[in-house]
Amino acid sequence: MTEIDLNGDWDLDPSHTRIGFSARHAMVTTVRGSFNDVEGHFHADLDDMSKSTAVVRLKTASVDTRNDQRDEHLRSGDFFDAERWPEIVFESTNIEEVGERAYTVSGNLTIRDITRPIVVPLELMGVQTDATGQVRAGFEGSRRVNRRDFGLEWNVALDAGGVLVSEKISLEFEISAIKRQQGEEQQQGQ
Repeated sequence: MTEIDLNGDWDLDPSHTRIGFSARHAMVTTVRGSFNDVEGHFHADLDDMSKSTAVVRLKTASVDTRNDQRDEHLRSGDFFDAERWPEIVFESTNIEEVGERAYTVSGNLTIRDITRPIVVPLELMGVQTDATGQVRAGFEGSRRVNRRDFGLEWNVALDAGGVLVSEKISLEFEISAIKRQQGEEQQQGQ
């Protein structure tokens, strides 16, 4: 097997990246959603991981659960308050290689102007040159968080007990990144 070269600068490919979430609804089913407006970049230095960094930005107005009424509610002040806080931002503080094709990305997640540290485990799915000659890397991972830690407090008690929306939310990452060519300017804002 050839050695995978992750060293260098990478930009997330928004059309092939899904950053989403899932939550229990009414105690009986799962609602899934994602953010359609995603941008981000990372720098990988496998020789000195302390030099590796990552930044991801999601536009809260781009939340999509395939239900217009629910999406409008998520954009409202009850949840993301997209007008007041238009972005969710993750900035890494440490990236560690913890096994073959396995990484942990520690950093600060900011939602609604509330910042909390989280650790996201990611698995490298592979690195390939695509049909246009661009080098792509794929990563997948998930992480559970408590939405109330980020000021997402809204809920409704159910008559039979329990609540309408679970407090624990699974964050889901399916990332496709394109390696920058030597000397190429960063495509996504820094």
